[in-house]
Amino acid sequence: MAETAATFLAPWSSFYVMTGSSAAALTGLMFVVITLVKGTERLQSNHDGIATFSTPTVMHFSAALFVSAVLTVPWHSLIQTAALIGLVGLFGIVYLVRVTYLTKRLTVYTPDLEDWTFYTVLPFVGYGAIFASALALPAVPVKALFALAGGVILLIFLGIRNAWDVVTYITIGGPTQPPR
Repeated sequence: MAETAATFLAPWSSFYVMTGSSAAALTGLMFVVITLVKGTERLQSNHDGIATFSTPTVMHFSAALFVSAVLTVPWHSLIQTAALIGLVGLFGIVYLVRVTYLTKRLTVYTPDLEDWTFYTVLPFVGYGAIFASALALPAVPVKALFALAGGVILLIFLGIRNAWDVVTYITIGGPTQPPR
């Protein structure tokens, strides 16, 4: 008896409905935060900080939302599922190369080890897990789905942590306040 994609994906449906809903809500909250911050006019004319720290957070939530949506579709084959998820992982890896470049050229703020870890290294691990799971999905779907879930959860938790970090940084004044 040939196993279909539904055989492997059905047990994960509630997990991906939950992660997708969470990622969508958190994405919306990031838009609210950035709007409120912009309203306070604390953002400087240099938007590198947003491109380096806030936009990647929205991208992580969006990637988790997209993967969750893809995995709730009633696919007949895991090949199409793997292709779409693989594109998300590959795009995330390429995007992080850009974020790394932007982070290195920041002039208003010098990122520390914690910034490099949570904004670059760990997201790379998350997108790498998503990409690797997509490659493995047609061959070893059970193991690949667990790795994929780990990548999605990692991106959501990194997004939450990074959103908090950005909000805290902006709240205490960021680079606009004189040092105390």
